[in-house]
Amino acid sequence: MATIKAAILGFGTVGQGIYHIINEKREELREKLGLELEVAKILVRDTSIERVPGTAHLLTDSIDDVLSVKGLQVVFEAIVNEEPAFTYLKRSVENKCHVVTANKVMFAKRGLELQELAKRNGVFVGFEATTAGGVPVIKTMKNILLVNDVSKIQGILNGTSNYILTKMRAEGWSFDEALGEAQSLGYAEADPYNDVSGQDAFKKLMILSALAFGEQPNWADVEVIGIDNITSEQVQEATAQGLRYRHVAEVEKGADGTIYAKVGPMLVDKEHPLYPIDDVFNAVTMETNYIGTLTLIGPGAGMYPTASVMVEDYAEIIGKRAGFVVTI
Repeated sequence: MATIKAAILGFGTVGQGIYHIINEKREELREKLGLELEVAKILVRDTSIERVPGTAHLLTDSIDDVLSVKGLQVVFEAIVNEEPAFTYLKRSVENKCHVVTANKVMFAKRGLELQELAKRNGVFVGFEATTAGGVPVIKTMKNILLVNDVSKIQGILNGTSNYILTKMRAEGWSFDEALGEAQSLGYAEADPYNDVSGQDAFKKLMILSALAFGEQPNWADVEVIGIDNITSEQVQEATAQGLRYRHVAEVEKGADGTIYAKVGPMLVDKEHPLYPIDDVFNAVTMETNYIGTLTLIGPGAGMYPTASVMVEDYAEIIGKRAGFVVTI
């Protein structure tokens, strides 16, 4: 049986999740793909720390070491910032490796460029995990776009902000109290700026814009407002009126072809598809010409939701190469 060698770049929460799923699903992947998937290298900053027992021999701090693996075919990337992630993936693609990424910061800015480079090198880019974690937004939209046009997207794309707004409404907490709880539960980082300012949702929205419309609006023209100025009194007033605050990212293509986007708090009523979405859940609503309005809901983050869609991307890539469809 053929063996496909893979590398994992970054071994934090998501990287470890990929490693665990590959090992736990080894038999199932072998049966469905007719291939053995082997993690050959794991790129980390500090090789002295063995975060998962039994992985010390796989650790390296050199991308050259990773790319020198004979027969390397797939690179999973779970690094946080634009660089060195983009450079590493660019080199991987030029090395004729398929790449699967969860890096929304990098992909929002360089995704179209990376996909074009992959096309020229005859390999695929998987990016389901960049947007809405375990919600299959990318895969679903790709299928829809084969026949439908998408005219508008609205989404709750950040689970941390949604959790905070939920607790402010349901428990009567202040913003600071809800944020503190989100941090203690691991939903929010020690520095929660990207979550509560809307920047995280904005990056994900730009990825969806590029997929739906083949382009993004000028980033400088997009108004991005966070949730940190919403008070418990405002939330209570909205609740009394049967309304709920949601932190909504939306992008729309007008009849003249202009793309308009914004991110910010929105009051929604019971008729709105985002009204019932609570806690750390994400949701994306798409308006299409044939299907109508479609809403996808699911967990927005975490080790296994994110890692699982990355392994699914790998299975889809291998299936495309072999001419069949694979589901995990």
